[in-house]
Amino acid sequence: MKKNLSSLLKYIFFLGLGVFLVWWSLHQIPNNKWKEFVESLANANYWLIIPVFVILTLSHVFRSLRWKILMRPMGYNPSFINTFFAVMIGYLANLAVPRLGEVLKCTILAKYEKVPAEKLVGTIVAERAFDVISLGIVFLIAFISQFEIVGEYALQIFDQLLKNKSGHFSSTKVLLAVGIILLLFIILKIWFKQFAHLSIVIMIKKILRGIWEGVTSIRNLKQKWTFIFYTIAIWSMYIGGTWVGLHGTVGTAGLGLTDAITVLAFASIGMIITPGGIGAYAYFIAKVLEKSDIPFEIGYANGTLQWFAQFLIVVVIGSICLTLLPWYNKKKVVS
Repeated sequence: MKKNLSSLLKYIFFLGLGVFLVWWSLHQIPNNKWKEFVESLANANYWLIIPVFVILTLSHVFRSLRWKILMRPMGYNPSFINTFFAVMIGYLANLAVPRLGEVLKCTILAKYEKVPAEKLVGTIVAERAFDVISLGIVFLIAFISQFEIVGEYALQIFDQLLKNKSGHFSSTKVLLAVGIILLLFIILKIWFKQFAHLSIVIMIKKILRGIWEGVTSIRNLKQKWTFIFYTIAIWSMYIGGTWVGLHGTVGTAGLGLTDAITVLAFASIGMIITPGGIGAYAYFIAKVLEKSDIPFEIGYANGTLQWFAQFLIVVVIGSICLTLLPWYNKKKVVS
């Protein structure tokens, strides 16, 4: 009874948090663009959320299948259902606290599938490495297919990051970043050497060994081509979902797959720099669509609609998975 109540409270908490985040995101829209934004959303084709919902849910299915492949070289083969539950609950947790989902994913499989959490951390790192490579390929495709748009926008972002207020290249920013990284490296090296006997150091070393085992497990994959296929499938679903999403608002409906690839490339940055892509996801879409002569308010409306579709998937599917997780595993034990 207590477990059921706990699951219900968790469901209500995450659902309530999801509603709050939607409200907060909508209130980030500039006041002078609000009218145009509302009109664009009022005329949007909301039925397209359904195919986007299906497409992006499939991407999560492929991600779960790919994660299972990474665990097999270490001798673990968790059920697909628990793996999918862990992936979706992880996404749900990330809406509340960034990166909490990565820890929670490992904890869930460690509890229900008896896979050591420290070894799963390595597979997460390996997954992220392949996602970074995949995002790089998406950027390359976007750069080649829409050089005049991607090149100009990338240069604009680069200038903002590396130039000072007077508009000149800031060597101070670069040297400061490099100095901080080197200082942290030296401190950690000394700390690990001087305090090797401490339990926390021993635990960190254990985690690092697990990470290394997870990363190097890629070399031992027996299903390399299946892994590559799932990776291509994941990012194909992302591109397809973005392309369908572009058809949701007047003014962006005529854009093609090359535009969708470019939008995905920059929108992914928004997903990385803010929790769940709140604010940043729609902003980057609006800014890159401006390079295609799409007014900012229309691009922002489309970006918000696409963000909401992804948010809805995580909240709905993640909450269902959170509710079903204890029930499924209780049923599995009984049977």
